Amino acid sequence: MIEINKLHKSYEMGSSSLHVLKGIDFKVEAGELVAIMGSSGSGKSTLLNILGMLDISDQGTYDLDDIRIADMDEKKAANYRNRFLGFVFQSFNLINYKSALENVALPLYYQGIARKERQKTALNYLDKVGLKDWSLHLPSELSGGQKQRVAIARALAANPKVLLADEPTGALDSATSREVMALIQKINNEGKTILVVTHENDIANMCKRIVHLKDGVIVEDKKIKQNIIKDV
Repeated sequence: MIEINKLHKSYEMGSSSLHVLKGIDFKVEAGELVAIMGSSGSGKSTLLNILGMLDISDQGTYDLDDIRIADMDEKKAANYRNRFLGFVFQSFNLINYKSALENVALPLYYQGIARKERQKTALNYLDKVGLKDWSLHLPSELSGGQKQRVAIARALAANPKVLLADEPTGALDSATSREVMALIQKINNEGKTILVVTHENDIANMCKRIVHLKDGVIVEDKKIKQNIIKDV
């Protein structure tokens, strides 16, 4: 599903250069639930941006669903993002003046799907995350956990190959974090490939594999006994 080989990324810092990723080799099979961990400056956000086609590497290769991701203009990259990837962010990134239904339907609009079909699909995904009855509410009328559920529904609406979650519980309390991770586990158990960037050990242990970055290299990559969430 995802294969990265000898990936390097540097950023120019005035007269010097900051080498962020230093020859990363990384592979994710379809259906995995992987936590990417590391302290600030470890390279995890840069890796996620490259996986999400929001940035490009200096050296190395990136293959997504057997397609080489390279030398794309912004239009083509945006098309591939819409086709392959769903994003969930710590800050939810919902549009404040649009209802939950309209937020979830937005990726389908960019895919050129007719309005009636967009609304039907969006409502189905809101139902999937337990928020069908909140479909007409604005983000300001939702709790933090509800906002993240809307964000997850939006990420899933276009049926992406891979879900990328960047600190999805970072703005939530412990109980709500467990609810969101229970939903992520459920979606993964249905077959979706999910990568979760987190700095929290308890969140990482709710995944099936932990990849630990330090100073731009992978220092540990292990499958774990998953902490399965029940009765939340």
